Order: sequence, then C-alpha cells, then structure tokens
Amino acid sequence: MSDVGGIAADRLRSFIERIERLEEEKKGIQDDIKEIYAEAKGTGFDVKIMRQIIRLRKMDNADRQEQETILELYLQALGMATE
Repeated sequence: MSDVGGIAADRLRSFIERIERLEEEKKGIQDDIKEIYAEAKGTGFDVKIMRQIIRLRKMDNADRQEQETILELYLQALGMATE
C-alpha cells in the first residue's frame, strides 16, 4: 500500500471505487422506479398521490398520526377543514 502525504492511497481508491459502483447502482434503481411511476401513470394512477403514500408508509405510525392531527388543526384554523 502506498502512502501519499500520510494517506493510504490504495485504501482511499478502494473506498472511492466502491462508492462510484454504488452510485451507478443507485442511478439504475432510480431509473427503474421512474419507469414504474410512468407505467402506473399510464394506467390511470395519480403518481403524486402514490409518492405521498410511499412517504407515509415509511413513517412511524405515531409520527404519521401526529402530522395528520397538526394538518387537521391547521386546516381548521384556515377554515379549510372538511366536516
């Protein structure tokens, strides 16, 4: 392993190359996700709502309920709440 200025160059190169490979994989996955959204849109689904659902499903149930409560409170304050 060669050191350049106290840095293990081979080790650094290894980290960089691993990150670059993962970035490529991530881009491929992002492209796949984009295609799925396009397919869903093509069959009539609302992609914007689908993204919201995915975001909500990632959340802890308590956090989601807290956000929904605050949202309802704000809507009421603005006279926009559904009764």
